[in-house]
Amino acid sequence: MEEHFGNHRDEPLTSEDLTVCNNVLDDLCAQMDITDNETVARLASIIIELYRQGVHEPEQLKLLAGATRDDPDA
Repeated sequence: MEEHFGNHRDEPLTSEDLTVCNNVLDDLCAQMDITDNETVARLASIIIELYRQGVHEPEQLKLLAGATRDDPDA
């Protein structure tokens, strides 16, 4: 039986979706020299939320998620 979700954002992410998000996270962390777990977790949450909102292009995800950084010198 297929489960239907009221909102597309409520659908579970597939392994392919998670791979895209993880690759974006890895790329951003390398580009921005991010190593602390708190910042990595916050950035991962932002990437997943953007993905759930319909941003699926990796470069667009990197641009939008990277723009949320608190550090103006980054």
